[in-house]
Amino acid sequence: MAGFFKSLITKFSKPDFDWDELEGALISGDLGPKLAMQIVDELKGQGRKLSGEDIVNVAREHVRKIIPPALPPLLPFNDRPKVLLIVGVNGTGKTTSTAKLASLLVNKGKKVVLVAADTFRAAAVEQLEVWGHRLNIPVIKGPQNCDPSGVCFDGYARAEKDKADYLIVDTAGRLHNKHNLMEELKKISRTLGKKDPTSPHEVLLVVDATTGANALEQAKAFHKIIPLTGLIVTKLDGSGKGGILVPIYQELKVPARFIGVGEKAEDFKPFIPKEFIEELL
Repeated sequence: MAGFFKSLITKFSKPDFDWDELEGALISGDLGPKLAMQIVDELKGQGRKLSGEDIVNVAREHVRKIIPPALPPLLPFNDRPKVLLIVGVNGTGKTTSTAKLASLLVNKGKKVVLVAADTFRAAAVEQLEVWGHRLNIPVIKGPQNCDPSGVCFDGYARAEKDKADYLIVDTAGRLHNKHNLMEELKKISRTLGKKDPTSPHEVLLVVDATTGANALEQAKAFHKIIPLTGLIVTKLDGSGKGGILVPIYQELKVPARFIGVGEKAEDFKPFIPKEFIEELL
């Protein structure tokens, strides 16, 4: 959301600004209609002439109250692999985010197994294999168009055999309104549950910061099918403001866990609320 609050200060520096225009600006910053209205109502209630800094201070305080404090890292178990299921629609950077998450964990000295469960798209499997080779970690795959849940079953068996800390599953990108593909996610989840009744332990939805309000609809649809535990927010280095993670948490209580701010592996990092509010906002 880089520069968004700065633009508010510039745009609403005069005390006779239009309230509807301000509400529209907050919504266009992806904070969502509900939060935008709450911010405007509080500002109106102050009953005095306001500066751009006043607007930003109130908006920032509202965001600070909504976003939860920094969450603990995704620590591994001692006795079994921690299963991370990566889901999302096409084009959000899901496979790249899967690989970058693996890189982050490997650089912390953890043992990782990747599962290429996007069995319909050869390019996604190849992309994951390139990363696997680069990171020196196994990538479990199956024949093209095979049942993804079977590949996940094999992946868990390999992670168990290797005593891996994490099993990271890259699922096929799917439109959130395609019933059959969403049902496939349930099957993957059930299959993993046969190996460990508590898995998948994390279900991370990859959302593109540039898609704005549509990301909330994606989150709602996926959360209904398979309860999400966190978000990976990509493309925060582009035109995406990233504010969409605020209404997603406000409505669904699904927190951001990781952010992508560039193409390199090191541009993928844990989400730190304080930094997001102070720097990105």
